[in-house]
Amino acid sequence: MAINKNHEFEDLDSIKCAIVEKNASAERVAFLKNLLTFNKYQVVVVDSPAPKAAPAAPVAAAPVTEIDATPTPAPAPIVPAAPAAPTTFTVGVTDLTFNATNAIFSRQLKTADGHIVTLAYWQEREAVSSDEVPYFENIK
Repeated sequence: MAINKNHEFEDLDSIKCAIVEKNASAERVAFLKNLLTFNKYQVVVVDSPAPKAAPAAPVAAAPVTEIDATPTPAPAPIVPAAPAAPTTFTVGVTDLTFNATNAIFSRQLKTADGHIVTLAYWQEREAVSSDEVPYFENIK
């Protein structure tokens, strides 16, 4: 069991894994898998469980008319079609000591072109990792 929320473990495909990210899109999975495989981690990807459905709304009882004391049928409730749930994935690595936060800020991960992975690169805000200046020197 994890000590805190930043270092979770689960069994993915019957393999004990450190969780890298949950509810990741297919594009994000491809990015993480390439990066972590390059850094010699064995990556395990499984479908995330479907979100729990909301309970159905209660149907109102049919009103009774005073003339013949028979209930009039209530109009059928209009149920909007639920949009298809996007397919998301859970990404994990078999190295149980891996923690994404520690790996990024300890500058342990490298990109395929030899640069150190920064937080902006990990979050895919930058296409190229600019590791010339450490993150703490950018504070103004």
